[in-house]
Amino acid sequence: MSSYPKGLATRQRLVDSMLSLIQLHGYHGTGLNTVLARSGAPKGSLYFHFPEGKTSLGVAAVGLAGDQFSQLVSEATTSASSPGEVVDALIAELKDILEASEYQAGCPVSSVALDAGSENEQLRDACSRVYDAWVQAVTGYLSTLGLEEGRALPLATSMICLVEGSLILSRAHKSTQPLDAAAGMLKTLLAVHGGAGA
Repeated sequence: MSSYPKGLATRQRLVDSMLSLIQLHGYHGTGLNTVLARSGAPKGSLYFHFPEGKTSLGVAAVGLAGDQFSQLVSEATTSASSPGEVVDALIAELKDILEASEYQAGCPVSSVALDAGSENEQLRDACSRVYDAWVQAVTGYLSTLGLEEGRALPLATSMICLVEGSLILSRAHKSTQPLDAAAGMLKTLLAVHGGAGA
């Protein structure tokens, strides 16, 4: 039984379906009929919840992806006893997602940014907000390790770039080796900056 009221449960199924399909096929490769079929929602409910159609559904899916990764970061930073363990937990989760999907599922935020961000301002803005939130979450964690914001912010930005780039390479090579390489470099960056060792 869903924990959402009926209308919100339908909306959530639509967003979940859109997110899953974007991960596999990109924004342009995801059609609304496929989203409807996957979610089991009637067509009228799609336009009820998302009057602007695919764009507003895409914005909601990007937001959900952002929330999910932020939750992952929060759980890792709360449960891990060292920065190295945080890196290991995050990379392990990303590797699991890649391997479970046979390297088909990538980061939906980068997918939307690359696929539609240059032509759709709402989607570009949604991606920008998510990336900002991720950078701020990592900056906040780095500040707990003693780094001042002037050093934490560019380091957090670089760390997000490393993870996003390694996900793309891992999909292209059908290998988790780029993620492993990124994990090693993330630990090195943490160790070099302010003694936040692995």
